[in-house]
Amino acid sequence: MMRNHTITTFILLGLTDDPQMKTLVFIFLCLTYIITGNLTIITLTLVDSHLKAPMYYFLQNFALLEISFTSACLPRYLYNIATGDRSITYNICVIQVFFTDVFGVTEFFLLGAMSYDRYVAICKPLHYMTIMSSRVCRRLVLCCWISGLLIILPPLTLFLDMKFCDSNVIDYFFYTWLIEQLVIVCAVLTFILTLVCVVLSYLYILKTILRFPSAQQRKRAFSTCSSHMIVVSITYGSCIFIYIKPSAKESVAINKAVTLLMTSIAPMLNPFIYTLRNKQVRQAFSDSFKKLKLIRDIRIRSKSKT
Repeated sequence: MMRNHTITTFILLGLTDDPQMKTLVFIFLCLTYIITGNLTIITLTLVDSHLKAPMYYFLQNFALLEISFTSACLPRYLYNIATGDRSITYNICVIQVFFTDVFGVTEFFLLGAMSYDRYVAICKPLHYMTIMSSRVCRRLVLCCWISGLLIILPPLTLFLDMKFCDSNVIDYFFYTWLIEQLVIVCAVLTFILTLVCVVLSYLYILKTILRFPSAQQRKRAFSTCSSHMIVVSITYGSCIFIYIKPSAKESVAINKAVTLLMTSIAPMLNPFIYTLRNKQVRQAFSDSFKKLKLIRDIRIRSKSKT
């Protein structure tokens, strides 16, 4: 215990002390961090002319946020495991908390914007391209980023004035105590605003879909929303599970596992959820693969001729 001076360095206990388990965790996190489809989605939406609809613009930005969010927290933890150095300075900790929270909060607002996009697509299909113009989409994404910053900056500013004169040991790989101080302040506002948007959008969507005369139309409409609904369920469900009782010591181990889901597994799975359930994305990926193969064959033939 350190009570006579201000703490400038924290010690992270991480997920486990078992050396073999640490190795497995390190390999697993490395694979989930490197093998991600988010970069593929960003590339496809930029180069493929068939993926220029508003839905894919939001998906592109969501993939960028996922990469940013994961990069804000995982590399440092991988470094801690690889080197055995569990210490982190106060300044680095605050910077990491800031970026992690900004990306996380912005992601919630973006999910809300994406639910509004699905609402317009299903409930107002004839006016979809007019309502969701490129200008409107850009403004919505910008508003998501600004909202994330505005929600995080006030509590972070207050947080910077705090001095730590107690234990510098943190039993979490995601800095539980520090994260809690920010989340308790901004979670209610973020959750309520974005969750209300998501719930209202899907209530109107469900009401509209049930009015469709044919089962085929209803199936197609549900299919366009299913990927977003799965991602929303994972994101909101895991966060609610963690922070509904943030100070319960008996749930720290479970919270670590759920946080691992949020920071590594979910960002890796989300691109596959969208890809596997979206014909246009699958087709764009197939076309890009065929083009790359064709370019490779042409180069091989040109080399063989020379």
